[in-house]
Amino acid sequence: MSGKKSILYIGNKLASLNRTPTAADIMPSLLEHEDFKVYSFSSKKNKFFRLIDMLFRTFVLASKVDWVIIDVYSTQNFWYAYLCGKICTLKKVSYINILHGGNLESRLKKRYFPFFNNARFNIAPSKFLFSKFAGEGLQNLKFIPNSIDLNQYKFKQRKKLRPKLIWVRAFAEIYNPFLAIQLLENLLQDYKDAELFMVGPKKDNSFDKCRSYVKEHNLPVYFTGKLEKNEWHQLSEKCDIFLNTSTIDNTPVSIVEAMALGLPVVSSNVGGIPFLIENQMDGVLFENGNLQDFTNKITDLLENRLDAMNISTEARKKVEKFDWGIVKKLWVNVLS
Repeated sequence: MSGKKSILYIGNKLASLNRTPTAADIMPSLLEHEDFKVYSFSSKKNKFFRLIDMLFRTFVLASKVDWVIIDVYSTQNFWYAYLCGKICTLKKVSYINILHGGNLESRLKKRYFPFFNNARFNIAPSKFLFSKFAGEGLQNLKFIPNSIDLNQYKFKQRKKLRPKLIWVRAFAEIYNPFLAIQLLENLLQDYKDAELFMVGPKKDNSFDKCRSYVKEHNLPVYFTGKLEKNEWHQLSEKCDIFLNTSTIDNTPVSIVEAMALGLPVVSSNVGGIPFLIENQMDGVLFENGNLQDFTNKITDLLENRLDAMNISTEARKKVEKFDWGIVKKLWVNVLS
């Protein structure tokens, strides 16, 4: 196809449809800047047509490129990855899985094990997923973290925290957005100026539940919808604490971004989060779903019982290792 090394990238490219950008929206252009020729699919809105597009492109292009890279998720989207991997195996083409999703290890069953085992590499973007897959005996694992362009993240040191909270995620039950609203209600008893900004698109009925409750109780919660990266970064300068309320999680890029921006992160202690955040060193963890523990941890930050300045400084140092300037070398070593 070209003198350059070529890649077929299979994943959900849905940022143009007002969805949160995924690796498939971001990685192809980054790899093109490293002198790879990248063909990426699919951006079709309908799930069925997207699946057909992915299978067709894999069938036609897989044997004409040097690498096939497949984003692998744990729920419905697992099937496009699995079937594309089957096509690669039939065509004797090397493929690379990028492991995503907070519950992907549940797919490591006997039926699906060959899909992972036959891959040239399984790339784990988190130490959490790496440990889960290594525990199942897979030998073709590599750890390459999700990357950010650190130059796009203006670090703001917060000396005295205010009860200005920001939550950035899609509105879905597994991310438990309602807990953030309950937290705000608790804080308002002692902090009358507390506010919550909730950034993200609607994914299920959890959005309607949150909005109705806020309206009924007249709470200072502001729903922004999905914002572009630079827009929520700008909004974050008005805020002092980043909330993550997920019940299942891996290594969300939004937390990495918050750490880069200098926002102290308070997160539920689930999935891959404790592999990313060292409690009370570069972030704060609370017991999953425990509103009282959540409230206590936020109050400890606001009352300086926890050193927010040191937490945010250490967080920034940690995520500097996620800069594309470092991560790209790991990818080039794999693909060269």
